[in-house]
Amino acid sequence: MKELQIKCPVKINLSLDVVNRREDGYHNLKMIMQEIKLYDILTFSIDEDCRQTQIILEADSTELPLDESNLIYKAAKLFFHKTEISASARIHLRKNIPMGAGLGGGSTDAAGTLLALNKVFGEPLTIARLAQMAKALGADVPFFLHGGCMLAEGIGEILTPIPPLKNVYIVLAKPPVHISTPWVYKNLVLNENTAHPDTNSVIEALKTNNLRLLSQSAGNVLESVTAREYPQIEEYKAVMKSHGASYSLMSGSGSSVFGIFSHETEALSALEEFKKITSCAYIV
Repeated sequence: MKELQIKCPVKINLSLDVVNRREDGYHNLKMIMQEIKLYDILTFSIDEDCRQTQIILEADSTELPLDESNLIYKAAKLFFHKTEISASARIHLRKNIPMGAGLGGGSTDAAGTLLALNKVFGEPLTIARLAQMAKALGADVPFFLHGGCMLAEGIGEILTPIPPLKNVYIVLAKPPVHISTPWVYKNLVLNENTAHPDTNSVIEALKTNNLRLLSQSAGNVLESVTAREYPQIEEYKAVMKSHGASYSLMSGSGSSVFGIFSHETEALSALEEFKKITSCAYIV
């Protein structure tokens, strides 16, 4: 029996632009994805003596499906199929990342599953092969194979490393609403009135650690859908800014909102304010 435990980090979108709608129904994106230190924990117990592949998924959350619809299960099944390895895998998920929050919780767990199983079995697959498999599982999954800070293009699978944010505190808060990503994209309208972020200037801001330029250039096109339906988004952003955030934005399709702070005292003050109104508030 082999055992392995890994941390699966979340991401926030420092900026998110939707360039256009593709003929296949997906959208071309241009976004900045930043890994942050909030984690799900996956524990793997592997029995290599099992002649037939068996996947047993457990979780400390009753909100999650534990069958083949779960991305962890799908990732494990795909790994065993592609490698033709037979084994029994018991996977336990400690769920810390809020769901329906635009943080990539399911995607990071899927990527973590691919990486962990590949490690347990002596790395039979290259990172390039894992990336192909990750793309089949979801647009955000390839990012979590690498982490860090990335410019993500295409549907999110074309990744270019860029410098991360430095010497800042990030406060993250999620209103008690669950957002469906497909619903957001279905209701997104792109036209000449759409306000697009200046992604090139965002990248320059990150290279120079210029928070003023970052706040002037960044944006999230999906807020035009989510914030219109859920006023908590703008309310949370206002709380961030009132406590001194350099800038605040919704992450992904929502509903989580983050604020970037230069000073720990201001970030802690914002955190205490959010703890009064939501159970999902964090500082990293």
